[in-house]
Amino acid sequence: MGKNGIKMPGFIGREQHAVDEKGRLLVPARFRRKIALRQDGADVSSPVTVLYVLKADDGSLELYEPSAWAEKERQLLKLSDFNPEERLLTTMIYARLEQAELDRSGRIALSRDMLDHAGIEKDAVVIGANVKMIVWDPSRLDRLLRENAGRFSLLASRLV
Repeated sequence: MGKNGIKMPGFIGREQHAVDEKGRLLVPARFRRKIALRQDGADVSSPVTVLYVLKADDGSLELYEPSAWAEKERQLLKLSDFNPEERLLTTMIYARLEQAELDRSGRIALSRDMLDHAGIEKDAVVIGANVKMIVWDPSRLDRLLRENAGRFSLLASRLV
């Protein structure tokens, strides 16, 4: 949300980039510009330098800028440590979460654990999904989309 409670524009689009030998992935420039807007309304002279990286169950990685992750964290803080299922969920989420610094060249270094989870070796596709970016191995993404192409209408009809 912006200063007036108006939701800032999200990440939209899809780009493929190489992952270098150190596991660094270039965050697309158009997404970096969105990050620089600082959805929390902060001064753009203090740019975001950290992204939150979460392993998703589908074999992808999700990237969140700090204000978007803060919203998720507010929900997690509502969970009780005294409820075993809620405590388990909190543990599972934080066990799948890392922070990655955005360097001056617009890259983030993904850990070997994160790269292995997503099956990323050489290239990665970054998809803008409004408040987050989803990172896929290109062949995994192509297979997922191909195998589920016939389901799009059914899934989309649930939203309309």
